[in-house]
Amino acid sequence: MTRTSDQSRSVRLRIGGIQLAELGRSEASALFIVVLALAAVTILGLRGGADSHSLNASSRFAVMDDLTPASVKGLTEAWVAHTGEYAGGMGPNPPQSVEGFQTRPTLVGGLLIVTTTTSKVIALDAETGKEAWRFDPFTGKHVCDFPHRGVAVWSAASESTIFSGTCDGHLIALDARTGQPRSTFGTGGSVDLRTGLGVGATEEYGVTSAPAIFRDLVIIGSRVPEGESRGPSGDVRAFDVRTGQERWRFHTVPQPGEPGHETWASDAWQGRTGVNVWSTMSVDDERGLLFMPIGSASYDFYGADRPGPDLHANSLVALDAASGRLKWHFQLVHHDLWDYDPPAQPILADITSNGRRIPAVIQLTKMGLIYVFDRVTGTPVFGVEERPVPQSDVPGEHTSPTQPFPIKPAPLSRTTPITRADLSTIDETARTECARMFDQIATSGGIFTPEGRSLTLWFPGTLGGATWSGGTVDVTRNLLIVNSNEVGAVGQMEPQPPGAPEAFKRGSPWGGYARFWDSRHLPCQQPPWGRLTAVDLGDGSVRWQVPFGVARAAGLAGATTGTPNLGGAVSTTGGVIFIAATNDAMIRAFDTVSGRVLWESPLPASGHATPTIYRGPKSGRPFVVIAAGGGGRFSSVVSDSIVAFTLAGK
Repeated sequence: MTRTSDQSRSVRLRIGGIQLAELGRSEASALFIVVLALAAVTILGLRGGADSHSLNASSRFAVMDDLTPASVKGLTEAWVAHTGEYAGGMGPNPPQSVEGFQTRPTLVGGLLIVTTTTSKVIALDAETGKEAWRFDPFTGKHVCDFPHRGVAVWSAASESTIFSGTCDGHLIALDARTGQPRSTFGTGGSVDLRTGLGVGATEEYGVTSAPAIFRDLVIIGSRVPEGESRGPSGDVRAFDVRTGQERWRFHTVPQPGEPGHETWASDAWQGRTGVNVWSTMSVDDERGLLFMPIGSASYDFYGADRPGPDLHANSLVALDAASGRLKWHFQLVHHDLWDYDPPAQPILADITSNGRRIPAVIQLTKMGLIYVFDRVTGTPVFGVEERPVPQSDVPGEHTSPTQPFPIKPAPLSRTTPITRADLSTIDETARTECARMFDQIATSGGIFTPEGRSLTLWFPGTLGGATWSGGTVDVTRNLLIVNSNEVGAVGQMEPQPPGAPEAFKRGSPWGGYARFWDSRHLPCQQPPWGRLTAVDLGDGSVRWQVPFGVARAAGLAGATTGTPNLGGAVSTTGGVIFIAATNDAMIRAFDTVSGRVLWESPLPASGHATPTIYRGPKSGRPFVVIAAGGGGRFSSVVSDSIVAFTLAGK
């Protein structure tokens, strides 16, 4: 690890894309702006504003008292903006190359900042949706595209700078008012992240999520290969927000002499790829702590060349944000063989449990397990225990004998095997296709069942459980609200030719990344296939759980089955949860107390993103905005739409 001493001076921040603006201590304080970003929302403590509670990073909780169970029925479409992406065509049967439109709109002054899969940054008028400016890092060329989840914003005095990563591995800094590059940052407003790590020109390396901001540091992770064991490093780095100079670097695979290096046998650590932060980090600004959800070591499904736990893979890691020094860590999966990397931004929230106020960090997982820690000490709030798990029959594999399970809360989704009696009978297509698929499977397993030499089915699969969507914490009601999937994964480990980089690779008759669903992408077990759950953070119990989404396949007549979903929720002080996410191209409002649907509206395509809630800087009206683009080989309709709703007559 290389470190640079903290020489920063405190300034007022917009962290993680969140603009906090105090409008005064008179009636105007009711217009206190809280921007909620998609999966990466960071909220600073509110002091002397409209709410006495301290709202912490990534809780996605809006001080918005007028969005209530009674008022949301009056929400109407305010405007629709278009990014101009998907030149190959929109509507049904899109090109298979269309990535998911996952951006989280971010309010900066009167502008709403959105990003596209080709790394464009676009500013829209927050009241009207009219485009103010756009920045294209590739000047019209189609260089690459990945899912892109948004930007971070840093402010000092009257100036704001937008930081965004690109799909080809650059970090760019833009003037928030004009969209022009900050010429003093890096080279012409850009830092080449590949150069700092020695990444080859043809190697996969990019950025899919917003950076984190702490004081005068912009901190960024990366997307690296998952299908090969050796390749680009997943190191996390901090850069000076003004100059782009590297200030510190954290080795996600510990180097010789660093804590955790002993968990890598022999030379398994050298040149290891994976072990990266592709999702979003969180910052506790008051305590100076950075929380990183670090992903799996590559190759995802075979680890004979990396025996042992493989730190810091599949870990929640807390760093001193100023220096990059390790404070504490917790490994969520030992020696991952299931692509069970932590997908969601850590949620920072002050919770009340057993009569104590606890500064907590909550990590959601693809396994459907919810880990709640004291974010200062790393101590589990509800306890964690190691339990025996199934072992692999693949030659050379070194399965961990146990895995960590939180004692509470209960898993969000199925963790047990299914039988033939559990197969979907919702219609003839499901009955026929799912039975045919199940009959080819040799092993039906639950959580941590390793893929064997013959076809293996396991729950939860690679789609979760929870996903990068994360969750929201209603701090006034002490509730965690999270959406989850019920989709199994299918595969077998197949030997590769002599001399191949990996001795075994995952495969199946349905492709290398098969899921247990039919040709319509409807899961093959009985519904519900998607759920929305409220967890009481006082005792870890489930307050309520409801099916989430409506299957609309031919002949199902809109059955309330729940659907696979990607995209997160936001909640309000008024007691309302807003979320799109489902495959049925709807946005909905739920009652926070009961889980009852209060309002819904169709979208041009599924909103595989998280809504942003803010007050119009001029009108004072509440706006709920969602990126409705579908795509990602997950939804059959794509669009380039940003859709805004507001309360009429405010």
